[in-house]
Amino acid sequence: MILRSVMAALLLASCASPEPLSRRETAPAAALPIVPAGSADRGGAFARARCASCHAVGRDGDSPLAAAPALRDISRRYPVDQLEEAFAEGFVSAHSTMPEFVLEAHDNRDLIAYLESIQTQR
Repeated sequence: MILRSVMAALLLASCASPEPLSRRETAPAAALPIVPAGSADRGGAFARARCASCHAVGRDGDSPLAAAPALRDISRRYPVDQLEEAFAEGFVSAHSTMPEFVLEAHDNRDLIAYLESIQTQR
């Protein structure tokens, strides 16, 4: 009987708080991962390396492939800020010469940042 009383007292003591709930410290919320912003400079380098054989990738000039739109005019066809999902899942164009591609998250953010920085129409 004494053992039960001691166990009950220990159990109750472990549940009790010396301060009211409103003044208790709470554990800090888990920090959300910080997603780095895209780099327009890296996105420009990516575009020059991977897109320039068909598309004009700068603020001026013609596309080497006449059917390929200049990247600075892409917002006339697509909302640039909404291309991130398409690039991540696999972008497919109606043009047969445009290959399907899937971008890694960091390349995706960088390319979007670059495209946003060069648009002629906003």
